[in-house]
Amino acid sequence: MSIHIRQAGLEDIRSLHKLVAELASHLGESDHLTSTIEQFEQDFRDGFFHAIVADNGTEIVGMALYCFVYSTWKGRMIYLEDFVISKRHRRLGIGQQLWDALLEKGRERQCTILKWQVVADDKPAMRFYQKQDPVFEDQWLNGKVML
Repeated sequence: MSIHIRQAGLEDIRSLHKLVAELASHLGESDHLTSTIEQFEQDFRDGFFHAIVADNGTEIVGMALYCFVYSTWKGRMIYLEDFVISKRHRRLGIGQQLWDALLEKGRERQCTILKWQVVADDKPAMRFYQKQDPVFEDQWLNGKVML
């Protein structure tokens, strides 16, 4: 199977949303997925997020959805919001191809750090990230306020 790694376009929004739904299901969180395809489209148009996709010529089989953020301590950062390979396409090296493309995107924009979150109980994800020589923070807690 030939995989083409490329920047996502507006035509890929439905596929991105489908992969996010697959991730939510994998994590047992489907009932918390409230964003719509229309919202994805508008937010993509507004430049709120970007994505790199893995395309097998017939369908999008993986994605790295990201945005650029700023750290007053470290400067430019790239933040990986969702990283998904469809279940039937895992363990084929697609994740590493997407990861490498994401790192390159960060380097192109002169980012100093790539940050992401991972659910500690997601064993396959943890195995993948452990291979990337990560630093997992233990003193910084994630916080949020619903607006």
